[in-house]
Amino acid sequence: MNGILPLWKEKGMTSHDCVFKVRKILKMKKVGHTGTLDPGVEGVLPICLGRATKLAEYIMNSGKVYEGEVTIGFSTTTEDASGDIVEQQPVSSRISRKDILSVLQSLTGEIMQTPPMFSAVKVNGKRLYEYARQGIEVERPSRKVTIHQLDLLDEREWFEGEAIQFSFRASCSKGTYIRTLAVMIGERLGYPAHMSKLVRTSSGGFDKQQCITLDELKQLQEKSAVSAIVQPLERGVEHLPKWTINDTLAKKVMNGSVLDMPADWPEKATEAAVFSEENLLAIYKLHPDKPGKVKPVKVLAD
Repeated sequence: MNGILPLWKEKGMTSHDCVFKVRKILKMKKVGHTGTLDPGVEGVLPICLGRATKLAEYIMNSGKVYEGEVTIGFSTTTEDASGDIVEQQPVSSRISRKDILSVLQSLTGEIMQTPPMFSAVKVNGKRLYEYARQGIEVERPSRKVTIHQLDLLDEREWFEGEAIQFSFRASCSKGTYIRTLAVMIGERLGYPAHMSKLVRTSSGGFDKQQCITLDELKQLQEKSAVSAIVQPLERGVEHLPKWTINDTLAKKVMNGSVLDMPADWPEKATEAAVFSEENLLAIYKLHPDKPGKVKPVKVLAD
């Protein structure tokens, strides 16, 4: 079986747990996920089956959408509701809708983030959460991420109380930590903060309505009807420029050959999905060392 399984990850499970269970249900080894989702978070987690595992990074690159809640007034060790309180500062005055919208606008676009200590980012070959569990704090590399859109999901004009909560929607690039984004929102409003709730509503072009749970997958497998929900490989590269080739060239592509840059190469594209008769064969890119040539990045055909 080759394709993308749009899975709804439920709370309490890691992304690796989901992969393990899908392998067991479908009785297949070649299964992979498209970016970790914290155990306390539910949401869309596209699962790659068979040859689709080669496309995991492309599915991740197509962006994600989250709906979260930020709590202003105290921060935690994990930057979410599961951690211990680090700093507490009751909100002393009302915060206006205008102020919050201004902060959200200031965090839209390219921003720098420092991953939280409780995260899967590796430093010196070890994941940050492993250091954190030992009480060791290490220097973390900041990275650039893109917040495409950041909306306030609350109609109030004024927000007041010792701890203020409001919901938001973030459309963002891969590698974005929404926990850290919640902390940044609080900092710009002048208070410690953390992310108190989170749901991933979209990933890889899939939303909740298209997803199934592990229990539903098990039921489909018992009915031999899993193919009805598995999406084709082509869904994973819909955001890439498309290059359609003929049968003669298809054989060379399937062999992973370096090719002369064709006249019909997508304009201004550095990378393109290669199709023959609507079937995805490979992903090619401009050759970095040989001007006028294109080379394979991934070959997906059998």
